[in-house]
Amino acid sequence: MVFRIFRFRWFKRALALVLGVLLGVGAAQLVSLAQEAPTVWEVGTEPAFPPFEMRDDATGDLTGFDIELMRAIGKAAGREVKFISLPFDGLVPALQSRTIDAAISGMTITAERAQTVDFSRPYFEAGLAIAVRESNTDINSLEDLAGQRIAVQIGTTGAEQAAQVEGATVSTFDSAPLALQELLNGRVDAVINDLPVTLFAINEANLQGVKVVGELVTEEYYGIALPQDTEALAEINAAFDTLLQDGTYAEIYQRWFSADPPELPVVAPALAEAGTATGLVWGRLFQNLMRGAWITILLTAFSFFFGLIGGSLVAFAMISPIKPLHWLCRIYVDFFRGTPMLVQLFMIYFGLPALFQSLGFDFSFNRIFAAILALSLNVAAYLAEILRGGIQSIDRGQWEAGESLAMNPVETMRYVVFPQAFRRILPPLGNEFITLIKDTSLAAVIGFEELFRQGQLTVATTYRAFEVYLAVAIVYLVMTSLASFVFKRLEVYMDPINRPKKVKKDPIPSAVVV
Repeated sequence: MVFRIFRFRWFKRALALVLGVLLGVGAAQLVSLAQEAPTVWEVGTEPAFPPFEMRDDATGDLTGFDIELMRAIGKAAGREVKFISLPFDGLVPALQSRTIDAAISGMTITAERAQTVDFSRPYFEAGLAIAVRESNTDINSLEDLAGQRIAVQIGTTGAEQAAQVEGATVSTFDSAPLALQELLNGRVDAVINDLPVTLFAINEANLQGVKVVGELVTEEYYGIALPQDTEALAEINAAFDTLLQDGTYAEIYQRWFSADPPELPVVAPALAEAGTATGLVWGRLFQNLMRGAWITILLTAFSFFFGLIGGSLVAFAMISPIKPLHWLCRIYVDFFRGTPMLVQLFMIYFGLPALFQSLGFDFSFNRIFAAILALSLNVAAYLAEILRGGIQSIDRGQWEAGESLAMNPVETMRYVVFPQAFRRILPPLGNEFITLIKDTSLAAVIGFEELFRQGQLTVATTYRAFEVYLAVAIVYLVMTSLASFVFKRLEVYMDPINRPKKVKKDPIPSAVVV
């Protein structure tokens, strides 16, 4: 009986009308909600610049002066702010490609940067300062840095200032804390960095053994960077003006710096200067990349050589009947294969010197020694497994054949087993060598100016990320292709069956004797 009602035409029309009304009302509600929902601003930041950007130890969330200010600006503009963590030298390229809507990371407004991105009105007055170890009494001004070793953060105005110091050796790092750690470990004489960041590290983070000397090297203003010709610029400036007028900005400033904020200009003085981003000179880029490629080759060659020696010793120990030695080498292999090489580089270069100095020992690593040591230890773990697998793949009968010829185990390994195993492990050895060429780029995090770092340094001054990194990729491709070709030729040479054989031609008889 209930189902018969669906046969009536009037019921079908009424049902369609009701459904249409409901769908219309629902669609209107969805449109209304979509109009009311705030547009999201994706804002890039580097969370390693305290007190402006950092991670909260308790919650792990982003916090800092810049973070709180940007959230307040978003609230005043009716926008939701979503932060995206990026390295500082990647913020401007990300803005150029418009993958983010804005960037706030203690970025100084400069005439050079203003050629590639737009800036909001200044929101903070800062300046560069010089940090040295407490025992250092020779450095008190910028002029005293001539001929000294200086650590800076890549892509910052501190790096630009250090590059102008005559005869100075400049080491670049991905963040300000790493530069300060380099100073603590005694491998540089000074750090040029933003004064508020250095003071926060000394006072709030309890950084011992470091002091700030001299007056401010420069007077700078921070701004929020945006892609060029974006509509968000006017919204951000209007929202910031609102915060200035209602006292919200002063409250945030007082909370983080325990002082009243200074008067801020509407336009940064640096924008009044004539300046352009350094043009990309292909000849200079080629020279820098070749210099970096040479360092990459040296790192690869030395690390693979020492790694092969260490890997061979570990492999022999792992197949030995001595159980404690076997388990010790197994722990070594599992540790270095199971942890990122980047972590191992940080542990060796930054961690070990800090540990020994906390125990009262004046100890530090040379940068090239630390890089080769970390890379060698890592590659040795992988090569040990490759060698062990190759040796154990040889049939047991080969060992018995060696014994029947009165060979001891060492001679059997040298003349019978290892030559056969080496032919089998040659392809994975080649793969590991090629992988090592690319992994040397991680040495850039400890200030090593290999191929990848040379590209980063060029991008930091030219803001031509695509062209520069494409050139870096091509150089890597050339090196890995050459390495692949060499190992393939070596495979053919080591193969006694498929190796091309030279055909000896019979000499032509000088005379025929009848």
